[in-house]
Amino acid sequence: MPHPLDESRWGRAHWVLFAIVSLSFFLDGVLFSLVPLVAYLLPDLEPYATYIFAANSLAYLAGALAFGKVSDSLGRRMGLVVSLVLYTAAAAAFAAAFWLNALGLVAAFVLTSVMNFGVGGEIGPAFSALAEFSPARHRGKALMLAANFWNVGAAVIAGLSLVYTALSNDPHTIVLSIFGTAVALALVVLLARLHLPESPRWLAARGRAAEARRVVAAFAGVEADPPPQPEGVGLREVLRTKALGFAVLATVSAANVATYNIAAYYLPYASGFPYGADSAPVVVAVANAGASIGAFLLLPLIDRSRKASLTSAYLGGLLTALLFWYLAFAAPLAPFLAALFANAIFAEWSWGSLGVLESELFPTGVRATVVGLVTAIAWGVNTALVAVEGLVDAPTFMAMNAAVWAAGVIAAATWHMRGRESAKKTLEELQ
Repeated sequence: MPHPLDESRWGRAHWVLFAIVSLSFFLDGVLFSLVPLVAYLLPDLEPYATYIFAANSLAYLAGALAFGKVSDSLGRRMGLVVSLVLYTAAAAAFAAAFWLNALGLVAAFVLTSVMNFGVGGEIGPAFSALAEFSPARHRGKALMLAANFWNVGAAVIAGLSLVYTALSNDPHTIVLSIFGTAVALALVVLLARLHLPESPRWLAARGRAAEARRVVAAFAGVEADPPPQPEGVGLREVLRTKALGFAVLATVSAANVATYNIAAYYLPYASGFPYGADSAPVVVAVANAGASIGAFLLLPLIDRSRKASLTSAYLGGLLTALLFWYLAFAAPLAPFLAALFANAIFAEWSWGSLGVLESELFPTGVRATVVGLVTAIAWGVNTALVAVEGLVDAPTFMAMNAAVWAAGVIAAATWHMRGRESAKKTLEELQ
């Protein structure tokens, strides 16, 4: 029989939780976009931009691994609070060093990497928390829309960078304005996150049933024990018994991360890019605007079929990647941006679809750890692609982008044919 948490109506407690997690993703999008947005404004750093991006990618990978484990051991709330404090402090230190004209190359590498370590650490606890609270019939929509706020945050900070550029010709003022905005937003999100309740499923898995019952009552409206959680299920056993799901998720996650970051953040810095590095703010803004819309277009499908959502995302992504690859060298900026906008819609479909799947296919005791591991594998691929960006020209970089999309199509088709449909099922059914 389904648990009251899975059958409950979407109420005020759910909206509060959704708002807090969505704000978290919004801030992640802001923080992750800072360095690609300002690199061209920093003459001392721009020659090293691709190396900084690669170091940041490795830090993101490490954060996903570390905080996935922290979240499963100490709780979803603790993982989210500690990661936020870490990257807020790093962003504030970067802004202060820049303001004092003390931002050297080493400091830039270290501080931006610490920022991305914290941002990477958000993924496991954020996805796990929302999955473990959401009613089964709304879980897909809730996870996808919350994750979509990453794109909204990135689009907003990119738009603000264009506004700051229009208001001032001084790069120093523009960079400080962008970082100051990010730090102010982080402080607001920290205040909200301190009120985040702990997951009743995580509490049950840790033997804290009385606390879990109180949380269940707040969300389901009835006094009830939390859903029983399997005991002693380790990561090794989960990866053995769910090998197909893990392999597919690792592949599609790598495809999503690499293709989206190439198109939205790294492409303007590749040699031979026809529109130049100073087009970066426009490219970031347009790509994230497209992605922001993409989540709403997938709403009618995501809770009907995870398989159809994933497959359509990668087919559409591959076709539009081929289109903007062609247009980049055959058309002015506007048609290229239109094709990039369309590609970003499908990138968001893939991000939402895989985010839902990785949040629901694995047991509570290792859920955040598995999400962190999938994320880390994806960012390992992303790091490799960023590292070679300085060695290849823009046409080759876009060819690599299309090839990665094609790998995602193969993985999504494999899951469509052999995987398990998880839409509208409870987390306990899927374990």
